[in-house]
Amino acid sequence: MGTKSANLYARIEPDVKEQAESILSALGIPASNAINMFYKQIILNRGLPFEVKIPTAKLVNVEELTEAKLHAELEKGYEDMIAGRTRPARQAFADIRKDYDI
Repeated sequence: MGTKSANLYARIEPDVKEQAESILSALGIPASNAINMFYKQIILNRGLPFEVKIPTAKLVNVEELTEAKLHAELEKGYEDMIAGRTRPARQAFADIRKDYDI
C-alpha cells in the first residue's frame, strides 16, 4: 500500500454525505478508504466502475413492439440472466412501483 499523502477536497450535498457515511460506518469503512477504493476501481476499469446513463423514463409496452423488437428485448433479458445481472421478481416489481410511483 502506498503512502497516503495526497488530499482531495470535494463539495457534495450534505444529505448525500450523511447517508453515505452512515452506511460506511455500519460497514466499518472510513470515508477516505471508500474514496480510495473508488479511485482504484476507476483505475482497474479504466473508467467509472458502473454504468452511467440516463434511465428510460418510459416502460416498454410489449403491445407496441414489432416481433423483431420483442425478440431483441427478450434476448437482452436472456443475456442479463446468463451474465448474472438479475434480481428476485419481488424486488424488481418493488423497484418499478417506486420508480414510477405506481
